[in-house]
Amino acid sequence: MVKIRFSSALSNVTHARETTLELGDTNVKAVLDKLIEQYGAELERRILDKGEVRRFVNLYVNGEDIRHLSGLNSPVKDTDEISILPAVSGG
Repeated sequence: MVKIRFSSALSNVTHARETTLELGDTNVKAVLDKLIEQYGAELERRILDKGEVRRFVNLYVNGEDIRHLSGLNSPVKDTDEISILPAVSGG
């Protein structure tokens, strides 16, 4: 089972800080598609823009930023953990 952890900023959409999905070996895009199917268009608006991860949203597979892997095509194994964290800014 893939474990997905949400930031507190997303938990008001998901109503949970984490969830698990049973998808087998797949990729980040398939995981996001399943999450959007489960949580709806509001989650999609917060994470994606025109099918790409918004630049202020960080996605990690086992602590590794997908921007340093293969982006949405980054492989995800059944035992992996994904974190979805909108970037925090301020001054």
